[in-house]
Amino acid sequence: MQPAGDEPFSCLSEVDLFADLSAAEIAAFDRMAPARSFRNGELIFSQSQPVSALFILKAGRVRIFRVTEDGKALTMAILEPGAVFGEMLLVGQRMYDNYAEAIEDTSICQLSVQEVERYLLSDPRIAIRISRLLGEQVARLEERLTDLALRPLQARVASTLVRLAGAQRTPRLGNPTIRLTHDQLAGLLGATRESTSKTMADLASRGLIRQARGRIVLLDLDGLGVLSKQLG
Repeated sequence: MQPAGDEPFSCLSEVDLFADLSAAEIAAFDRMAPARSFRNGELIFSQSQPVSALFILKAGRVRIFRVTEDGKALTMAILEPGAVFGEMLLVGQRMYDNYAEAIEDTSICQLSVQEVERYLLSDPRIAIRISRLLGEQVARLEERLTDLALRPLQARVASTLVRLAGAQRTPRLGNPTIRLTHDQLAGLLGATRESTSKTMADLASRGLIRQARGRIVLLDLDGLGVLSKQLG
């Protein structure tokens, strides 16, 4: 890991977890946990390189995945800026056998167990937000497991696209755009690339989405929402 650059870089500003902190408090945290950068495709942690730390994703995107017994990579989540992740038993954050990989050039802050205990959990404003954040992550995981177990692929694709659109931090003008390749989306769905591409082509033919290179434009969120409720 290398420093993110010579320009001032705040790991905490614009991160919802730290919304109540003053500029002076944010500056103090930044001195404690300077930003680090990872290149596209670089592992942030893995089974062979376990890290007991809390990571704050400032810029770029991270894929959390695990490798199944038959050697396939199952994507558990695609994290956007503002996400908090890592192995931190102190706050109930477990990564188990997961890997974290930068899927584009990424900037991250890393906090040790001691730093989390001293600077985060001692502040009730942040401690409450951490608890809420972890609860939301559990709810998303349960929803994802329901999708995998009960819904056909078309409904899983629609549900995943709607969920990713809702997770975007800053609403954009016009139609929501999801930055995912078919390989990345297939990993999230636990499906093959071929079946995912076929389903995407069907959604495009029905006017629900428009596909571009590495991007999916959602043309009809309501229609995708209805489709996502279908059961197998």
